[in-house]
Amino acid sequence: MIYSNVHRKRDVHYIIRTAEPEDAKDLSEVRWKIDGETENLDRVQGEAHLNEHRFRQLIIDDSEKACNLFLVAEADGKIAGFSRCEGSSLQRLAHQAEFGVGVLQEYWGLGIGKKLLKDSIVWAEAAGLKKLTLKVLQTNEKAIKLYEACGFEVEGILRNDKFLSDGKYYHTVVMGKVWQ
Repeated sequence: MIYSNVHRKRDVHYIIRTAEPEDAKDLSEVRWKIDGETENLDRVQGEAHLNEHRFRQLIIDDSEKACNLFLVAEADGKIAGFSRCEGSSLQRLAHQAEFGVGVLQEYWGLGIGKKLLKDSIVWAEAAGLKKLTLKVLQTNEKAIKLYEACGFEVEGILRNDKFLSDGKYYHTVVMGKVWQ
């Protein structure tokens, strides 16, 4: 299991730790809420919903795969956010994993997403991976700057990839971090 030190910002204490099956119910509720708080993610609230049972199975499956990592950020005894790295068992893709993250809006600005990302990078290097990838909405400039500061580079643009509530299409930026 991966555990980070306790972090503190603006009088909020939080820890980053690996997800456990007992987190499934809370994760289901947190993801549902996050999906309704921002358009930076792929889903609108309620789409592709993972219930407690499906989250529990995902956590168990990830814990059994050396190429996957599921982290949660816990603040004040409750889940404030999570991240997941999903690798592949395919030989030609086994050197990389895709990173995704979500943080409840009430915890934005505390560095939780940054800590989840940095812990994922440390895990990926220790696991022998050579690359992390991610996708980010072009308008999420703060996230893009964070990813660039952590060594990610733009690898491509998926044009008109997302259709948002304003009736317009937006590009998705594909980014990757490669190390030797």
